[in-house]
Amino acid sequence: MIYFKQVANLFKNVFSSENTTKKLENTFRRFNSVRVFETIIWLKNKYLTETSFILILSVLIGFVAGLTAVFLKTAAFSLRSFALTTFDYLGLYLPLGIVPVVGIAMVIFYKKIILKDNSKHGIPAILYAISKQNSQMPAHKMYSSTIGAVFTSGFGGSAGVEAPIISSGSAIGSNIGKFLKLNFKTTSILLACGAAGGMSAIFNTPVTAIVFALEVLLIDLSRFSLIPLLVASVTGAITSNLLLHNYILFDFVVTDTFLTADIPFYSVLGIITGMVSLYFTKTFLYIEKRFGKMKSDYRRFFFGVLGLGILLLLFPTLYGEGFIMIKNTFQGNYALVIPDWFYNIFENEAIPIILFFLFMIFLKVVAAVFTISAGGIGGIFAPALFTGSVTGLLFAYLVNFTGFFRHLSESNFILVGMCGLISGVLHAPLTGLFLIAEITGGYELIVPLMLVSTVSFVVVKYIMPTSIFTHQLVKRGELITHDKDKAVLTFMHLAEVIETDFITVSPTDKLGSLTKAIANSNRNLFPVCNEKDELIGVVLLDNVRDIMFNTSVHELFTVRDLMNIPPAYIFTTDHMDTVMQKFNDSNAWNLPVIDNNKYVGFVSKSKIFSVYRKLLQDISQE
Repeated sequence: MIYFKQVANLFKNVFSSENTTKKLENTFRRFNSVRVFETIIWLKNKYLTETSFILILSVLIGFVAGLTAVFLKTAAFSLRSFALTTFDYLGLYLPLGIVPVVGIAMVIFYKKIILKDNSKHGIPAILYAISKQNSQMPAHKMYSSTIGAVFTSGFGGSAGVEAPIISSGSAIGSNIGKFLKLNFKTTSILLACGAAGGMSAIFNTPVTAIVFALEVLLIDLSRFSLIPLLVASVTGAITSNLLLHNYILFDFVVTDTFLTADIPFYSVLGIITGMVSLYFTKTFLYIEKRFGKMKSDYRRFFFGVLGLGILLLLFPTLYGEGFIMIKNTFQGNYALVIPDWFYNIFENEAIPIILFFLFMIFLKVVAAVFTISAGGIGGIFAPALFTGSVTGLLFAYLVNFTGFFRHLSESNFILVGMCGLISGVLHAPLTGLFLIAEITGGYELIVPLMLVSTVSFVVVKYIMPTSIFTHQLVKRGELITHDKDKAVLTFMHLAEVIETDFITVSPTDKLGSLTKAIANSNRNLFPVCNEKDELIGVVLLDNVRDIMFNTSVHELFTVRDLMNIPPAYIFTTDHMDTVMQKFNDSNAWNLPVIDNNKYVGFVSKSKIFSVYRKLLQDISQE
């Protein structure tokens, strides 16, 4: 019967509109989407359990995220080769300074003209969607992050493609949950499945992808979340392997064994990578903040590409993600990554190597933030790996250069250095550990990886409690955590707990007029507002209970005589943790809400606890 009603409404909508063609298209689209939704729900209810349904969705999400990762990686690689070949006749340095400008300009055109949406594409945007948007991401991010990253990375922007693919995968999971009208908890799991599937496909690291979702995206570890994440991650890795056949995948082979005697050196490396992580994070956030203060997108583009172009002209190694440079240094081919002009400055061969890699440690993050702030779409995963590899290499090279200590394996320190930077920059020690373990195909370096990852994380956490992803969100109170109480408060919105069904009275009103207001109200407090609608006090029913029925004093008392000054005020800009702190400090049960001194309503503890309990049940259900 429902289908006949839809058909009837279809014809009604079509023939009652002047824009018949447009109405027809829109109505058929709604009609088809409703039929698909109803069919899926019917199949689920008839043949599947809730768990089976989620697992099937996780396979689908992992597969689509894997396909997206394959497209992104191959398209960016092919575009980069095409761009370099096309501009080869211009010479080596000149194209490397100009080509990224073309890519970033195309991304800006795509975002502003085609998408008409200039929102962020990265991990902070995903965390914000989970915390403040019920895990719902814009539909266009299923493809826009990937397309933007292809142009940015393909034309040599100095940023990674990992964050965009994680963003696209997350959007795929989020929009499937939205389309199926799933609850917040399930939609969040599907979002995380997309992120895990994309990351697993791009790095071929299924375990790391699961750990990343739990550690960085702050998804709770439970049977309900773990199994779908596992399925999506494995599906993404299989899809990538089948289509790429290990082509363009990021992997290394450990050739030198770990020696216990090297543990002191790895401990020192952990401290160094922690300090470099702090530099990386603070530099990125500082430059990003400076660009954020620029009013014009075109001004940000100009200064961003100018800075990036200069860096690429001087140091072509900064071109692109940096994985080619990592592989060359891992194989000991330093001459392939250091420009000739840099070698020619110094007579001693060791000095240009040391100085060059020192410059790389300091400049890669600058090139990355220039790329992203100018308008490109990319992430900091690859730049962090680049910086970590150079940090580990330079440390081992300096130790070996002194000749005072035993010879260190530079290739092993490159790998462990990458682990230290991921751990410190992302505040994700397990992600860093398992990432390097998986891309090396084993756990030969598990002890130094655990040591460096832990030391780096502890150093960074002690000095800077927030990560590069969470810093701004924490400042705005928009980040969920594994602390259930804080998580629930983050999900709550002040607007949903404000009550407005109160009768306002004037300070000049007599007690008799107040008594009539009390008779017409089912509340026990009455806001007192002046002619400008500004709150100047509150009358509590308990304050007038003893005299309100004594008609002989109705004209003797005014509201001003009977009102109290509230112990605290809640502002419409307050976050819920601030609201709860005000309740605790004032020991009040109700507090007024004001906006620019104007009365808005009241918030009560009972309303907060009611909403709090419902949200707690939603995010905790298995």
